[in-house]
Order: sequence, then C-alpha cells, then structure tokens
Amino acid sequence: MHEDNQRVQQAARRSTQHADKRAVFSSRFEQFEKRQSELWRLTFVVLFVLALFFAWTSWGSVSSLAHRFAVLPIGLVVLILLFGIYVWKKTQELSELRGLMRGMEHRDEAPPSDRQLDQLFSLISRSQQGYRDLIDSFDDILLALSLDGQIRAANRSFSDLVDTPFQQIIGKSIADFLQEGSGDGAELVGRAMPRFMERRQWTGVVQVRLKGQGTLFYFDCVAHAMLRDGEIHGITVLARDISALRKNEARFTELFESLQEGIYITTPDGTIVDVNPALVRMLGYDSKEEVLKRRVSEIFVDREERKNLKEEVERQPMIQGREITLIRKDGTSIACLNTAAAVRDNSGRVLRYQGALMDITERREMERRLHQQQEFARRLVDNFPDLILVLDAAAHYTFVSPRCKEVLGYEIEDTQSMKFGGRTHPEDLPAAESLYQDIMTGKQNFASLEIRVRHKTGDWRRIRFNFSPLADEKGNIEGVVLSGRDVTDLKRLEEQLIQAEKLAAMGQMLAGVAHELNNPLTAILGVTELLRDRPGADDSTKRQLELTHRQARRAARIVQNLLEFSRPASPQKKPLDLNNLLERTLQLHEHSLRRNNIEVDFRLQHDLPGVVGDANQLIQVFLNLITNAEQAIREVRDSGRIQIRSGQNGNQLAVTVQDDGVGIRPEALPRIFDPFYTTKRPGGGTLSPP
Repeated sequence: MHEDNQRVQQAARRSTQHADKRAVFSSRFEQFEKRQSELWRLTFVVLFVLALFFAWTSWGSVSSLAHRFAVLPIGLVVLILLFGIYVWKKTQELSELRGLMRGMEHRDEAPPSDRQLDQLFSLISRSQQGYRDLIDSFDDILLALSLDGQIRAANRSFSDLVDTPFQQIIGKSIADFLQEGSGDGAELVGRAMPRFMERRQWTGVVQVRLKGQGTLFYFDCVAHAMLRDGEIHGITVLARDISALRKNEARFTELFESLQEGIYITTPDGTIVDVNPALVRMLGYDSKEEVLKRRVSEIFVDREERKNLKEEVERQPMIQGREITLIRKDGTSIACLNTAAAVRDNSGRVLRYQGALMDITERREMERRLHQQQEFARRLVDNFPDLILVLDAAAHYTFVSPRCKEVLGYEIEDTQSMKFGGRTHPEDLPAAESLYQDIMTGKQNFASLEIRVRHKTGDWRRIRFNFSPLADEKGNIEGVVLSGRDVTDLKRLEEQLIQAEKLAAMGQMLAGVAHELNNPLTAILGVTELLRDRPGADDSTKRQLELTHRQARRAARIVQNLLEFSRPASPQKKPLDLNNLLERTLQLHEHSLRRNNIEVDFRLQHDLPGVVGDANQLIQVFLNLITNAEQAIREVRDSGRIQIRSGQNGNQLAVTVQDDGVGIRPEALPRIFDPFYTTKRPGGGTLSPP
C-alpha cells in the first residue's frame, strides 16, 4: 500500500514536472514564433531594400523611361520569389515544431524523449542559422539599429570591417566604432533624421573613419524604418563600400582636369554634358558653364562635318586622328585632331559621345610655312641657272636639280645609279676627288674647280663647280653640295675674244702695211704707165710693162680691200653688189687656196638685183665660209675643190659654198647656229661677225 502511494506521488510529481516543462516549452515556442515573425518582417524589409537598391543603381544605367520602369517589375519578381522561398521554408519548420509541441502536449503520462527535444532544438537552431547565413551571404553591410543607434543585428561584412567578433557587436552603439570628427557621417545623419522620420526612408553617401584605421571610407547607404504597430522602433541600413570607386573618381577627376588635351562628353542630340579646363581654354571661353550652354553644332565651322563625324563614330568602335575645324568664342577657327567613341546601352543605342581634342592649329601653320619654304626652295632650285648636286658620304648623288637635263643631257632618274667622278675627264678626276675628300674631312669649307664632264651626247662640257659641306644639326659633315655652271661657251667666247684681239692687232698691222704699200704701188703704176706709153718701145717691152702694170693694179686692189676690211667702223647698211663682194672676198683668200692646191669653181649669176647690207660683215661671212671649206678639205686630203655659186630664188638671193672635205657630223648639225659653238681644235676656226 505504501509502495502504491509512493508510485502515485511520484507520478503526480512527474505530471507536475511535465506540465511545467510543457508550459516552459509553450512559452518558449510562442517567443520563438514571435521572433520568427519579427525575422520575417526584417527579412522582407531587407529584401525590399535590396530590390529598391537594385532599381536605384540600375536607374542611371538604363537609357529610356520605359526601360527604367521595366526594371521595377523585375525587382519585384525577384523580391517575391526570394521571400516566398524563405516563407515556405520557415513555414515547414514551424509546422514541424508545432507537430512536436502538440505531440508533447497530448502525452501527459510520458515526458518528451531526448530525441524529440534534440529534434526541437535542432529545428530552432537551423532556423536561426539560416537567418544568419542569409544576411552573412551579402557582400554589402547589413545593420539593424535602434533609434538611439544601438546595434541589434549585423552581418559578417560589418564584423569583418570593424574587425570585431559578432558577439561583441550586438548591443553596442554604432558610434563606438567610429572616430570622433572622422567625417561628415554624424552631421549628415543628424540632418537626414527629420526627413527619415517623416518619409521612413533615406539614401545618401556617408564619409567616416573607423577606430583604429586611418583610412577614410565612403558608404552608399539605403535606410528603412522598422515598424511595430505603425510606430518606428528601429532602422535597417544597407551600406555599400564605395571607397575604391571614390578614389578612382578622384583620380579620374584629377586626370580630367589636368590633361592638356581637350576632353568632352556630349549626347546624340548635341548637348555638351562635360568638358575639361583644357577644352575651355582651347575654345577661348571664360568658364566651363559658358561652354555647357552651347550646342555642339555651334562650335563646328561646318555642320555637315559634324554630321559626317557623328555617323562615322556610330559605325566604328572608335575613330582616331580625325581632323576637324572648330570655332572659338572670338570667331576664329582652330584645327583639331579628334579621337572619339560612342557609349552604348545594352540594346546598342548610343547614350553619349566622349573623346579628346588636340589643338594642331600652330602645327598646321608651321606645316604651311614649311611647305611654303619648301615650295620656294624647290622653285628656286628649279629655276636656278646653275646645276646643283648633293653627294652623300659614299659619293652617291642624293639630289640632282632639273638643270642636269639642260647642262649634261641626263634625266634625274639616270643619275640615281651614278657616282661622283663617273663622267669626269680622266685628267680632272684626281683633283675633283681630292677636293671632295678635303670638304668631307673639314680641311676646306669652300672651293672651286673647273671640271670637264662628258655630256650624254659624248661631248666634253666644262663645268665650274663650287664645293661646300652639308652638315647635320650637330655640325657633323654628312655630304657635299656642288653648284656647277657650264662655262663651255664662255671658254669658247674667251678664245674668240683672244682671236679677235689677235685679228684686230693684225688688222691694224695690215692697215699700216697697206698704207705703206700704197706709195710704192702708186709709183710703180705711174712709172709702168709712162714707160708703156713711151714712143720707141718694142712690143716685148710693152707686154712686160703691161703685165707689170696689171699686177700692180691687182696688188693695189688687194691693198685697198685690206684697208677697207681692217678699218674699224660701225656697221652701215647701203646698196651692195653681191657678186662684187664675193670677188673681193676671193681675192683676199686666193693666195692661201693656191698654196694648199685647192681649186675654186667660181660661178656667179649675172644681173642679180642689189642687196642692202654692211659690206664688211658680208665679206667676213663669206670669208668664214671659204676658210671653213679650206680647213675641211685639209683634214682629209692635200688638195681639193670648192664650188662658189650665187643665184636668185624667188625674192631671195642665195650664196652657196660647197667643198669635198670631211663634212659636218650629224649630231653637230642642230647646233651649227648656236653662238660660239665650234668643233675646231683650240686655235682653229674663224671669227663670227658681230
């Protein structure tokens, strides 16, 4: 009996203990369900904040308003999907918990087994760990704060940032982790709190310094109110660390402001979004704001050029070095090299144009002046009367002026394979090469040398070259410049002048001799005439006197011709007998022709009309022709024949002199009327008439 009472009492105590445990479990389960409801609401708020943050960050990168509003449904769908998955999972866990609790409530006689208790606490632990894993999976900072700044929840990103274990964060004030006067964060929050309490949300950038760290952090924050029964009892904060972005922006801004090239950002409709100070100065404006008020079309000289440039940028990923002309504020134009690219959205539509401009106005002006100088130098060289050659250190021609064709007969292309001295007379080559080496080694700075150079036709031309060094910017001699003048004709002229001086002296001497001969010839003529007409002279004596008288008269005519030919006088045109001039000329040269066994076939047409001219000049021309014919015969034989004819051809009179000598070479025929041209050896030839 006593044992039965003990068993009843023990059963009553166990029942009481079980009831107490059920009450504790029920109370704790109610608290857990309440906490889960709060976690659901917090999770929903966090997901909602994330969706808004996604929409807000995507708003600026989406081009059109229609596309922007298209982003919002996407964010809502993502939000509903994530929240639905979370609610479904938590509902399953709560259903399992409720089942366990109901099982324990209906088992009044037996206490819950250890397995049931372990299962119950495992579900609760998994639920809390799932929540922790959820908020720890975000790279951004998640905080739940009370209105006085006390931290009620935080994720691992915040724990890692402040380098503090999670258990030591909960319950502390957010101010405990910030340096005093570390930035504008506290001031900004103070100014934003009234607006937050009114609108129950706030977005902005906060600048702070954390305790123990000297680095300045920038956070892009989104805050939402946590409500209970319509009242704000806390704040959820989603913060993204944008410090690196701010540093990059600062570097970009510094680079943007300091570049010497003009940087611009414009829109397809022609709005100027931004420019750097260099472009403001380049366009001559006083401030950036003044430039931003302009349209792109207003700073282009040619609007069609801007249209073509726009189309080209849209066709290609980037254009480089495109030259454009812009208008400055004062109305003057500048030339610029433009490098530009188009920025597009995901659909490929152009959002803006951005690029860089380099002012090349001064460079273009320098190029224009350089071109002008080069053109001036080219024209000067092309029209320079002298031949200009440039030799390098290997004595190859690097430049040949166009005068080479006129002086030596070579085209410029023909000289590319030539080397200095290749056409030089062998007798002149050593002196030319020695002078070239003296100039290259700096022994002489300037020198002149007359060189015989072979013409393309084979003739030797006398060229007087001036040698001077060609130096680089450091003064090192890298070549030789030669300016050459063809003095072949000048040399012939000098020879002609020397011959003319000799002939003039001879003429003066002949004039004196002729004058002296006139007196004895006059006496001879008078005496022979008296003796011939003297009575009593036999026929033989008369014939001898007649022959002597006739030869004396002939000698007198020759002396008279010499006097007239040698007498210096200015040309005088008067009517002349052409045949008489030919006879007088032949008389002057008759002795030389007989001495060289040259027969003269002298046939003149009578009754020729008179001509008007200078007798001495015509006699000189005829004398030159006869002398040339005599010399041509003597080159090939010891005797010969000269035919001299006169006649009339229409309204012209013609005199021909023909010989059976060497003749004229075919290559010399085009030049027989060139002044001072001759094929005679030095000392030969005749004197041309003035």
